[in-house]
Amino acid sequence: MIEEQPTRRGALWREILILVGVAAVVALVVRAFLLQTFWIPSGSMENTLEINDRVVANKVVYHVRDPDRGEIVVFQPPVQWRSASGEAFIKRIIGVGGDTIVCCDEDDRLIINGYPLDESYLYENDGVTDAAADTEFEVVVPEGRLWVMGDHRSWSGDSLDQYRASDGDLVAATVSEDDVIGRAFVRFWPVGRAGLLSIPEEYDAVPGR
Repeated sequence: MIEEQPTRRGALWREILILVGVAAVVALVVRAFLLQTFWIPSGSMENTLEINDRVVANKVVYHVRDPDRGEIVVFQPPVQWRSASGEAFIKRIIGVGGDTIVCCDEDDRLIINGYPLDESYLYENDGVTDAAADTEFEVVVPEGRLWVMGDHRSWSGDSLDQYRASDGDLVAATVSEDDVIGRAFVRFWPVGRAGLLSIPEEYDAVPGR
């Protein structure tokens, strides 16, 4: 009995180390191929996402289908968009390849494929809501690319911002579908604001391209 105790302890520690190793490998695989967490560093998606919120992005979904309007996506920004830090961006998809987007109708709403879009998620503060856009424009989104905008329109470096900066260059103003890291589908921090990031129902009535 005296000799068996060290052996049992040694076996227990080996099992623990194996379990820790397996857990680490699983975590690396999940992060690399399935899910990844992201920290929100700016107010460009307020009030939907606040500074210091944490979200989880599904990295698999766009391998089996195309990105859709209304989804919030994390992506590697085009070169013209990038800051010195090289961080990924997070924005909402307003239009996909082939969509015609116009600003704006008489009620200051974006028009997508002829349909005026009510955007209930736009940034609001002290009863004042951001305009859908502050520049008149009409674009047709190139195939394989996405027109993305922040919910806090007056504080977002997005497709419209780049469209103006590039004098209407639609490639510079849009994001390649290949550069999308994943769809942000849940906010998990802070706990009091945890919840799903679903597609707003306003997009259900937007006609096809």
